[in-house]
Amino acid sequence: MTKKEIVKRISDSTEELTQLKAKEIVQKTLDTIIEALTESPHRIELRNFGVFEVRRRKPRVARNPKTNAKVQVPAKNVVTFKPGKEMEDLIQKINAKALAETPNS
Repeated sequence: MTKKEIVKRISDSTEELTQLKAKEIVQKTLDTIIEALTESPHRIELRNFGVFEVRRRKPRVARNPKTNAKVQVPAKNVVTFKPGKEMEDLIQKINAKALAETPNS
């Protein structure tokens, strides 16, 4: 699903919001999440949805699959997401066959 599709679903679900206003709200929400992750404590907890957290990934030695050569990968910051219980429960109810038929999997 794309941001455009999210905006359309939100605007279609209510008569009070135009697609333009819904797009603005979605974008401001995403911008706020990104901004909050850059500030200490680098964690956002959204009840019944999940937790976004910035973590430091250690440097490591990886392998180039084409040449099999070892490659040094430097340490870096990554954003992790842990789904909330409610989301986790709903995801577990997805039929395995339906999930296998989903494009891009």
